[in-house]
Parts: sequence; C-alpha cells; structure tokens
Amino acid sequence: MNPETLEQLNAAIRDIPDFPKEGIVFKDITPLLLQPEVFKLAIRELIQTVDGQKIDKIIGIDARGFIFGAVVAHEMGVGFIPVRKIGKLPHLTESISYSLEYGEAEIEVHRDAISPGDRVLIVDDLLATGGTAAATIQLVKRLGGHLVAASFLIELTFLNGRDILGEDVTVHSLLSY
Repeated sequence: MNPETLEQLNAAIRDIPDFPKEGIVFKDITPLLLQPEVFKLAIRELIQTVDGQKIDKIIGIDARGFIFGAVVAHEMGVGFIPVRKIGKLPHLTESISYSLEYGEAEIEVHRDAISPGDRVLIVDDLLATGGTAAATIQLVKRLGGHLVAASFLIELTFLNGRDILGEDVTVHSLLSY
C-alpha cells in the first residue's frame, strides 16, 4: 500500500479512550465509513490482499465484518457468507464455541454456505485476540472450504491475535497498531 493511502486510512480511524471499559482504546471505524472515497480505498486495498487469486466466497464476521465483507464480495463478483452470533441464522447451521478473555462465545454459519473446495476469504474490520477469526477458520475447514486468507482493516498487534490463527493461515492487515 502506498504511503498516501496508508495515511488516509489511518487519519480516518478515531481513537475512543476507555471504551468499552477503562484502559481500552477503541478503534472507531465510523469516520472511515462516513468518507466515501476513503471507504473505497479500504475496500480496494482489502481486495488487493488476495491480488488476483481465485476466490469463490467472502466471509464477513458479525457485525462490522458484514460492512466490509459484503462490499468486497460485491466488488469481486462473488458470494457473501455471514458468520453470526449463535441463534441468528434461520436455516441449518454449523456452530462452534470458543474462548474469550472472560468467558465463552459461539458463532454459526449456514451449512450450505460453503461447498467442499470453495476458496474462501475472511474479511473483518479488526483482528484483536483472534478468537472469533480462529473459530471462523475452523468452521470453513469443517465445511470443506479452502481458506485463501484472512484480511483485516485493523490489527492490534500487541494482542498477538494472528498467533492463534495457525501457521498455515495467510493474514493481511491494512493498518497495525
């Protein structure tokens, strides 16, 4: 990514101190979404992370991953798969539980969303501790999909989230903090 694009993307991320709790600095993507040209840059750069590789489907992780993933899927002319919190999908689902810093969570995907051999790109706004992304990767593999890469707008590198995604997983982040 060229330095000008990097600067524009960085400038569109707002820091919110002490949210959702004291000591956390929340990276707010809302200013980026409010600037159509900067949003287009982010989408273009997320697409560039797979640089012409064959992709059959894009997964967006609940909830902000839906924003980026759906637009990337549209621009690439491929299907979009929402991975949601448990109990939100109406058809037959495959689910997985995973650990969070303080407890457990569960996500699900429609069983018919991924066919064996589908080449899948995961797109999300943020890679933090990596728990949700790692669980999503397990769902892709369980359904027979081939994970091409996982691409994130932002990575909080000090939380080492990419370490739990697996050595065989290609991870791309546009912005690192």
